[in-house]
Amino acid sequence: MTATSTRDAAAIVEPVDGGWRLPGIANLHSHAFQRAMAGLSERLTHPEDSFWTWRETMYRMAGRFDPDTLHAVASQLYVEMLEAGYTTVCEFHYLHHAPDGRPYDDPAAMSRALVQAARDTGIRLLLLPVLYMTGGFDGRPLGERQRRFGHDVDGYLRLFEALRAEQGDMLHVGCALHSLRAVPPDAMRAVLAALPADARIHIHISEQVGEVQDCLAIRDRRPVEWLLQNADVDARWTLVHATHLNDWEVAGIAKSGATVAICPTTEANLGDGLFRLRDFLDAGGAWGIGSDSHISVSPVEELRWLEYGQRLATHRRNIAVSPASSSVGGTLLAGVVASAADATGFAGDLVADADAVVLDGASPLLAGATAADVADRWIFSGNRSMVRDVQVGGRRLVAGGVHRDRDAAAAGYARALATLLRDS
Repeated sequence: MTATSTRDAAAIVEPVDGGWRLPGIANLHSHAFQRAMAGLSERLTHPEDSFWTWRETMYRMAGRFDPDTLHAVASQLYVEMLEAGYTTVCEFHYLHHAPDGRPYDDPAAMSRALVQAARDTGIRLLLLPVLYMTGGFDGRPLGERQRRFGHDVDGYLRLFEALRAEQGDMLHVGCALHSLRAVPPDAMRAVLAALPADARIHIHISEQVGEVQDCLAIRDRRPVEWLLQNADVDARWTLVHATHLNDWEVAGIAKSGATVAICPTTEANLGDGLFRLRDFLDAGGAWGIGSDSHISVSPVEELRWLEYGQRLATHRRNIAVSPASSSVGGTLLAGVVASAADATGFAGDLVADADAVVLDGASPLLAGATAADVADRWIFSGNRSMVRDVQVGGRRLVAGGVHRDRDAAAAGYARALATLLRDS
């Protein structure tokens, strides 16, 4: 574990101007467009509804977006993130082309919509254009509703290079391999060989039992096992979900230095399963959180349910603690802070000085608080927001709990939803 991850959270919480200053939280996994379908996939469509049936609803929504509606939805989402305490977002972006699969006149039009939304709202962005090539481990072609996601290797690298040229203090561009089932081995190797040495690499992996079974059937290895044996996985990598792991894989990820992006509310919503948190902590693994499908946009809820899932599975309390601290909230906060620089590529010291969340010291839920218990109170004392102010890059974007552009973003979002949900 890094030095930060073994520190008590009191070391990264400080009193300031009638409140408590915490480091900004990095959201390690986001599909911005899915915010528009939050709450719209909660009806039974099959007696054994799962991720695979939910995906059909997602495809239908994905097919309705264009750059304008994506910008509007992402702007609303990023406002919500900032008001909740997220200051950086890793956008795992695969809506590349028009719904019929044809590239826009500007092949990066959909990516640029996300970049503009981040600039407009002020959130720090790691944009992760996704390579998506096949519909399964067996190499089947993309289905009709997946065509707008697809690239060949050369087309993908052209997109990556065009976006990479726009990097700056608030925008980084990395690589997302959608999943092992969507990227053939030779293509994965070619892309990895072409990436700059500092590029961050994110991948969905081992999210569902069916994915593990298919990988075993086709590649004779479990997904994480295959990846660790076929790629130079290191601290530049973030493995998203990694829900279904055996002992060897737990130890292997921790040893590699890769970060696991855990998305508890989405994983619960989809019925994926529970990450092996205690075993991973014991192995010294790096981890962070993501809001993924955005059925919740709250670091508090992600962290709370990361712990609560473990309690329900083990019938015990206070699972996520560290040798340095018996505080669950403190351990969770220190963990997400420790992994942020490796997962996002934004330098830790720079971000720590420029990005911050201030909790409202006047909140009744923080009455009598000390630096040692602020994290526990923030995460475990309810759903009333305590976030007062948020700054990113040294600029205050949220004051009194309200983003400077809240009303404008909400109005744009309402117009976009009217279009997206028309005749649905």
